[in-house]
Parts: sequence; C-alpha cells; structure tokens
Amino acid sequence: MIAGLEPWAQDAIRVGAGFAAGALIGVERGFNQRRQKAGTRVAGVRTFSLLGLGAAIAGLLGRTQPMVAGALVLAALAMLAVAYAPKLKAKADATSPIAAVATTGIAFLAGNGMVGLALASAAVVVLILALREDLHAFINQLDERDIKALARFAVIALAVLPFLPDKTFGPYNAWNAATLWWVVILVTGFSFAGYVANRIFGARHGTIATAVIGGAYSSTAVTQSLSQRLGSAESSGAEPAGIALASAVMYLRVVVLVGVLATRLLVDFAVVVGPALLVAFTAGWWLYRTAPKTEGPAPPGNPIALVPALTFLIFLAVAAVAARWAEARFGQEGIALLLLIMGTLDVDAAIVTAGGLPAETISPALAALALGGTILANMTVKLGITIAYARGKGLGAATALGASMAALAASLVVGWMRL
Repeated sequence: MIAGLEPWAQDAIRVGAGFAAGALIGVERGFNQRRQKAGTRVAGVRTFSLLGLGAAIAGLLGRTQPMVAGALVLAALAMLAVAYAPKLKAKADATSPIAAVATTGIAFLAGNGMVGLALASAAVVVLILALREDLHAFINQLDERDIKALARFAVIALAVLPFLPDKTFGPYNAWNAATLWWVVILVTGFSFAGYVANRIFGARHGTIATAVIGGAYSSTAVTQSLSQRLGSAESSGAEPAGIALASAVMYLRVVVLVGVLATRLLVDFAVVVGPALLVAFTAGWWLYRTAPKTEGPAPPGNPIALVPALTFLIFLAVAAVAARWAEARFGQEGIALLLLIMGTLDVDAAIVTAGGLPAETISPALAALALGGTILANMTVKLGITIAYARGKGLGAATALGASMAALAASLVVGWMRL
C-alpha cells in the first residue's frame, strides 16, 4: 500500500483493486463469448466487474466482520452455481465458472489488503484464459513420455527439497543436504530444459538455446548434461557447440559479476579473461556452423537422467570436504588453495570472496590472476567431465574447451611475469 494515506483511501484502493481484477478478467471472458447469442451469455465484463467489487467489499469486511464476509462470498458462489449449472450440462466446459470462483478469491485478497498479490493473480488468470488455443495446441503435441518426464522432474524439484534440512553436517561440516540437492535439481533441470527446448525449437536450435541460457547460471551443469547426452545415442549433433557456448557465456558472466561485485578488479580481470572469452565464442560459433542441420524434434530419450546427476553430486560433496580439509590443515597458507578449489566448484563464490577483501590486502592485478586461476581450474573440471561422459564423441567440445583454456593460461603467464 502507499504510505501516508488516510484509512478511507487505503480501503478505496483495496476495493478498487478488486473491482479492477474482476473487470480485467471480465473483458477477456466477454471477448471470448462475443459470438454467443444475446441472452445466452451467463457472465461477461459487467458480471465479473460486479463480482470483483462484491468480493473486495467482503474481503474488506472480513477484518472486522468475518461472518458477514463469509455470507457474502457464499451467496456469490451460490448464485454462480445456479447460473452456470445449465451451461455445464450443455457444454461440459467449466472454464468460466472456475474463472468466476478465481475472481472471487482474487478480489477477496485485494479487499483484505493483499493488493499486489491480487493484481498479479488477475494478470496470470487473464494470460491463462487468453492462451486457450496455444495451450491446447501444446497439450496435443505431448505424448506419454513427456508427461512422465514432467512428473519425474516435479518430484525431484518440488517433492524432495522442502523436506531436506538446511544445515551443515558431515566431515568438517562441509555438507548441506538442501544445497547438495540443488545440484541434482540444477543438472536434471538443464536436462529437462534441453528436452523441452528440443521439442519446441528442434534438436539443433534447442540444444543451443539450452546451453546459452544455462551457461548464465551454471556452465558446469550444462556441460555435464550435454556431455552425457553426447555420449549416448540421443545426440542431436549440436552438443559440442552447446558445451563451447556455455563456457563462453560463463566467461562473459564472470566479467559482469566482477564489474558488479569487485569493481576495482574489472580492468585487470577483463585483460586476463578477454582472450579466452574471444576464443570460446569463436570455437562455439564454428562448432555450431558445422553441426548437422537437424531441425526436426530430437529423439525423446530419457530427459531426466538421475544417475549422472547423482554422480555429479558425489563429486561436489567430495570436493567440498577437500576444501575444508585444506583450510584446516594449512591455515592461512591454505587460503590460496582453498580459493582454487572454490573456483572448481563455484566461480561466483571466489568472486564474492575476492570482492570482499580490503583494498590493501591484495593488488587488483594479483587478485585478477587469482580469479583467472580459479576459472582455469573450473574449466579443467569441465574438460574432465566432457571427456568422461562424452568419451570419443566429445573431441570437438574438448578441443574448444582446451583452446580457451590455453588462451587463459597464456594470459595468466603473461600477467604473472608483469607482476
């Protein structure tokens, strides 16, 4: 709500928001029913607007007179049931009555003070209603394998994570069950996103879209997912380009992060990473141009490959313990090693650590080299993942990764010699 308003003005905004939500949904329903004969339409823009107004008033009264508010809502729902009953028997389409019930709940939220949530919900309802034909066309394209894949990912992402403890345990308290399971969600999520993208854009373009989008979040997870698919019989041929482009996007992302989180290091860091960024994008573009011109849907395969994701999880868990051991074993002298190990797991964490150091602790040039070293370590891990999962089929991707690593290593050597 807007601060400083009189109570009556706040109440007016709440009721007005409920009315607006009803009118917005009513416009869509009225447009949808515009071709029906006069007298056969149950509810249009006027009915939905009044429904929103009445439910908002009920929500406003609910704070002090809940019984009256409940009676108003029940009366509105009862009238909707009577009005829509013949339509349901004739057409068996429950969209409009369900939309009316949703409008009642949304407007009640607005009247009760949750104006932002109510308006956002109304916008979502209108979007769903307006996309009727598109959604039906999308559903018609699905098969049984698609639904099973969606169900598996829903269990992994939604049914397991909420019940895992968000606290450290294990050797050196290096593990966190919730954090580790996020790795499984990330890896399987990119696999599922690639599956969906392939179904929408075709195998070649879908793989590239997944790599570019995923590289902005976790190029390591994308590399694992695409390498696993490249090593199987489900490859579309564009996976090597996807792996190279995911790393190229990672280079660009870390430059942006350094500019935001460790601004004083930006110039030196860009000089170190720039050549590797250029090589990675060039290699990715070349692999994309030479990839098979496959435009049809990819073979469905198994989009939720849980075993490789769990293998990746075990690797990260072991590396986390190794990082804590180095810190405990070597003390202050092990900080550099710890930063290097952090880079193999999460380059972002290393950037945040470097950005939080006092300016007098380390020079920008040396800090840029340290961050470059963590990225080189992370790239080494991705190269190993590519070779392990893709095997002989990953030669193009491994060459692209190796070329960008060589450019980065050369920058590190030149930078070290200039210190």
